[in-house]
Amino acid sequence: MRWFQYIHDLLHLFFPVLCKCCGRELRDGEVLICTHCHSDLPYTDFHIYLANPLARQLWGRVPINASMALLYFMKMSNVQHLIHHIKYKRELDLGIKMGNLMGLRIRSSPYYYQQDFIIPIPLHPKKLKKRGYNQSALLATGIAEILEIPTREDLLIRIKERQSQTFKNRFERFNDLMEVFAVPENEELKGKTVLLVDDVFTTGATIEACAVKLLERGVGKINIATLAFVK
Repeated sequence: MRWFQYIHDLLHLFFPVLCKCCGRELRDGEVLICTHCHSDLPYTDFHIYLANPLARQLWGRVPINASMALLYFMKMSNVQHLIHHIKYKRELDLGIKMGNLMGLRIRSSPYYYQQDFIIPIPLHPKKLKKRGYNQSALLATGIAEILEIPTREDLLIRIKERQSQTFKNRFERFNDLMEVFAVPENEELKGKTVLLVDDVFTTGATIEACAVKLLERGVGKINIATLAFVK
């Protein structure tokens, strides 16, 4: 045990493990995010009430049963740092950990119940091959570990690469996205409740397009869970 502790201390000295938010060295017992940053994250608590800001953005656009985001997103914030690590730095464990946190809040909510599948927003195959993983699928995996519900990446697919949305209004973006996603014919979806998972909610056009496609295939109810919500 002494030799193990010696090697551990030596590795920690030369290769310190840093917090993914603030960059400070983690202490014993801290994992990925330091205790200070963990408690200081801007949690939304959207999961405890239906008429939250994310849900209101979707009112009148697509029928959603329940919607939540774990954190508020602001530029140059710790939340942006976390998302950057997950999307571009191959921090797979961090993506799953944040999904765990999302799952704990979903499990405590009175509005998320009897979900059959967790469906992450898909990447186009070319982008998936280049990046090597789908950040939304990492979050979905973390949620699934808490809720003990299967994650299905075959029920919603991306068939076109997304074009630049700059200077387009919400309706133009939605129309474009309706050609980007598809739901293969599958009797499993009919009447089921699905949890649609994405990393960041901005205009809601992506979520809306995916939800419409799923409802067209007979899905009964759709719940939404995202890691961050742009104010």
